[in-house]
Amino acid sequence: MREALVLLRFSGVFASEPMEKLLRSAVANAENNHDMSSDGLFITRVTVDGGPGGGITKRLDPRAQGRAAFKRKRLSHVTIAVGAEAPKHQPRSAPAPAISLKTRVQRQTQAATTKPAAPRRKKKAAAAAGASA
Repeated sequence: MREALVLLRFSGVFASEPMEKLLRSAVANAENNHDMSSDGLFITRVTVDGGPGGGITKRLDPRAQGRAAFKRKRLSHVTIAVGAEAPKHQPRSAPAPAISLKTRVQRQTQAATTKPAAPRRKKKAAAAAGASA
């Protein structure tokens, strides 16, 4: 728990201050309401959901020539769950790249085994238009 608070404290992200406040509140609730020790707590789940009313508050923004445009101010609900046991699964790692990175030898052997593509033919309409010009 202390590691998460230190990371949030020294993070340069704008949302780190409200997230730190929310984490401290979750720890205090666990201590007071469920008689848990703050030393042995782990973050078990963090979820961010859309806020009320579709998650958007509309505000008007004055524009040129007497017009107005909508500003969409997004809302969200953040939920942090803490528990005495460490989470059972590890956090997800970055997904593997969709494109396979082949070595130079693999590319050369693949090019040697496949037959070359047939040369492209010019379209007749384009050739006729070029001849008349």
